Amino acid sequence: MLHIHNTLTRKKEIFTPIDEGKVRMYVCGMTVYDYCHLGHARVMVVFDMVARWLRASGYDLTYVRNITDIDDKIIRRAQENGESIRDLTDRFIAAMHEDADALGVQRPNHEPRATEFVPQMQSLIGRLYDKGLAYVAENRDVCYAVRKFEGYGKLSGKTLDELRAGERVEIVGEKRDPLDFVLWKHARVEEPAEVKWNSPWGDGRPGWHIECSAMSSQLLGEHFDIHGGGQDLQFPHHENEVAQSEGAHGHAFVNYWMHNGFVRVDNEKMSKSLGNFFTIRDVLKQYDPEVVRFFILRAHYRSPLNYSDAHLDDARQSLTRLYTALRNVKTAGGGVDWTESHAQRFRAAMDDDFNTAEAVAVLFDLANEVNRTGSESTAAQLKGLAGVLGLLEREPQVFLQGGIGGQGGDADTAAIEAQIAQRAEAKKARNFAEADRIRAELLAQGVVLEDSAQGTIWRRA
Repeated sequence: MLHIHNTLTRKKEIFTPIDEGKVRMYVCGMTVYDYCHLGHARVMVVFDMVARWLRASGYDLTYVRNITDIDDKIIRRAQENGESIRDLTDRFIAAMHEDADALGVQRPNHEPRATEFVPQMQSLIGRLYDKGLAYVAENRDVCYAVRKFEGYGKLSGKTLDELRAGERVEIVGEKRDPLDFVLWKHARVEEPAEVKWNSPWGDGRPGWHIECSAMSSQLLGEHFDIHGGGQDLQFPHHENEVAQSEGAHGHAFVNYWMHNGFVRVDNEKMSKSLGNFFTIRDVLKQYDPEVVRFFILRAHYRSPLNYSDAHLDDARQSLTRLYTALRNVKTAGGGVDWTESHAQRFRAAMDDDFNTAEAVAVLFDLANEVNRTGSESTAAQLKGLAGVLGLLEREPQVFLQGGIGGQGGDADTAAIEAQIAQRAEAKKARNFAEADRIRAELLAQGVVLEDSAQGTIWRRA
């Protein structure tokens, strides 16, 4: 029985879908004006893991992850580059897909772009205005009147007075209350025409928060099962989504809220605003994508994830141990045997708020048993359970000989195997000093040789 830690109630709860056997899940995606960093990678991988487990558990899942393709940062970047907003966002959406594909992240069922749902956003704003929950400010922006929504603060767990005193609340003179937020931005003269839409309140564009309320209700319905995103979105973005959606529709919005923890560098949150971020593609120049995926999944999704080369090196060594266990054992066969004890432990871990840290520990127990017994059925179980997490899906030698970024190259491989052949000839001639020299030379290149009765095999260190 699946349990999920619900941010809304601040406790772990039994998961009961609204419609039996079906799950509807919405996750806040990327604002596409630059390359994705490791914080974005964590969001993508974590909720890909959640989606995979829900489907492995037999649920019919509809997964929506949005794209914000219009906001102040996008407009500024396009103007700085001297390109259209559409060209900029198309380019970075393609880059995001490349990064996600490399990390083994499966595409969501729907990936709506904010600019495709402006009419739905206007309709939602209109309902809020008609209910007295929105007003036109002095600067002609349409704002949400936070104090008129009784439940505001329930997701963040703060009172209105605590939120008003918070440093994240920006006081803007045109608003009636500093907590109020913009639903529709009145068009500025200096902004390009491509970010202006006609509306009952004049030309303009939607605020950030209204996007997700409109897109989720359009694609999943006004009331759905799971809403996820990074911890930094809990307030104000998700709090504002609750206010907008429940204020407009008059009933519950989402049953289970999930938030993954930050990626940290030197004990600070990784972010573009702090300038301490590492893009996914830069990290993948140094590490195999599956190593990065494994690094993310071996920590519980709600815990902080500390980034460093040392931690990624350790993840690479750990993943190498799992692949090494599979190297000399056939794993052909069907799927996972869920009646087996390791599989039951794996299921119990995943059903306990997606505890991938414990699930990965089960994989290492299976690997140890494969190393001890050489059992094909145990190896098949290891590969099958890992596959549920999107791991160990390649041939072992492909990973073990893959090199940086998993791309060793045919010429590189041929050179290594030529040196191994030279070493074999040296051993045959009993020139052990030469054989040792070649072994040491390869090791200095990051290539480990392992001799056995069947011959010499190699892998990357």
